[in-house]
Amino acid sequence: MKKVIVISVIIIVIAVVSFLTFGNSGDEQTGIELVDVTKGTIVDKALAVGQLEPRQEIQIKSKISGIVKTLHVETGLDVKAGDPLITVAPNPTPLEYAETKRYLELAEVDFENARLIFERKKGMYEKNLISKQDFDISQAQYSESDLRYQLANEKFELLQKGATGEGKTENIIISPIDGTVLEELVSEGDPVVPLTSYQAGTPLLTLAPMDELVFKGTVDEIDVGKLTEGMTTKLKIGALPDTELEGKLSKISPKARKEDNTTLFDIEIEITDLGESMLRAGYSANADVIINQKDSVLIIPERLVNFKGDTASVEVQDSAGIIDTLEIKVGLSDGLNIEIIEGLDLDQKVVERPPKEIE
Repeated sequence: MKKVIVISVIIIVIAVVSFLTFGNSGDEQTGIELVDVTKGTIVDKALAVGQLEPRQEIQIKSKISGIVKTLHVETGLDVKAGDPLITVAPNPTPLEYAETKRYLELAEVDFENARLIFERKKGMYEKNLISKQDFDISQAQYSESDLRYQLANEKFELLQKGATGEGKTENIIISPIDGTVLEELVSEGDPVVPLTSYQAGTPLLTLAPMDELVFKGTVDEIDVGKLTEGMTTKLKIGALPDTELEGKLSKISPKARKEDNTTLFDIEIEITDLGESMLRAGYSANADVIINQKDSVLIIPERLVNFKGDTASVEVQDSAGIIDTLEIKVGLSDGLNIEIIEGLDLDQKVVERPPKEIE
């Protein structure tokens, strides 16, 4: 009888221990957690990395040589088309000055000779002593010498003053556009090389309209095939973590380029909503290009889904604590969450097992 009692006690103890260990949805002992099926938004997107740049950025250069006499603007100043930017004072070498002055003197002598000849032949023509053809030739030579003299005189005035006698102000460089001064590339007193057909000239200032910023960046070749112009984008600025801008994909480069053994494609995004924050050219930014988006769909963490071939499944636990495998049909994924098309209902619980320990 005692043996029967002892055996019964042992069986009861084993049963209690087994219930506490396995029978309880006793997830605290097994490490199993239950995750609800919820509704949410799934966004499939491609990441682009780049920076904000002005759509139009121009360098200001001078058409005459000299030195920077006056800077009328400073970095960050807004200017209108026609506003003065820089005054360039001519600074010819002694040889340039002497050559230009002698050229003017020679042109003046040639003009005076042509004038005297023209007046003499005009009198002879009026007396019918020469033909009209001879008179016309003399008149043409006189007109040509007059133009050469005017040209030499204007060149000498430009070399001396930077302006001609007609009131033109070639030495004062004016703004060609409405914009903001992004960078001063010279200081007062710096030499200026002019822009000609044979030389690039000295860059003086950089101007750009800051109300027309665009995002220029790159996307990986894995994502570029999914992109089309006109897609909606969300931009996040590194220097402004609380700011999110909206944009539209406007350009996709037809040619890839290599960077650190990675194949990338250049893209351009037109910013449609600048927000209220002060934006600056050169801000680093990331852009999410929205490829596909589904709102108010059933979702669960993608880590809970087991994929085997074309089949997807999850583990569920019933009220008795029994865990079973359930096949499901999945849809869009954003890498963290995945859409459930069939197989699960809202607020149904999915098993999440503890991570396996590395031995």
